[in-house]
Amino acid sequence: MREEQVAKQLGRNLWRARRRADLSQEKLAALCSLHRTEIGLLENGRRFPRVDTLIKLAFALDVGAEELLRGIVWTLPAPQREGSLSVETPLRGVGGYARQ
Repeated sequence: MREEQVAKQLGRNLWRARRRADLSQEKLAALCSLHRTEIGLLENGRRFPRVDTLIKLAFALDVGAEELLRGIVWTLPAPQREGSLSVETPLRGVGGYARQ
């Protein structure tokens, strides 16, 4: 996945979780000490959250961070050596990070 695709998928996941929790953008922002426009930018895939923001969002929505990262597959760039492999790793496991 390219960075733009990752941001958009995270935004869709955030939007779904917020709607399921029956929270407005304003209410979620207040729970996370963020501005409402930040929630909108995240949901629209125009901004990546910092790790602490991702944790605040997950806590406020009563979901695991892995739910906000669901469906995201990060393609690691191939090392610049001959004979190297590129690996696609879904983000899963504890806290949404892949185990290798």
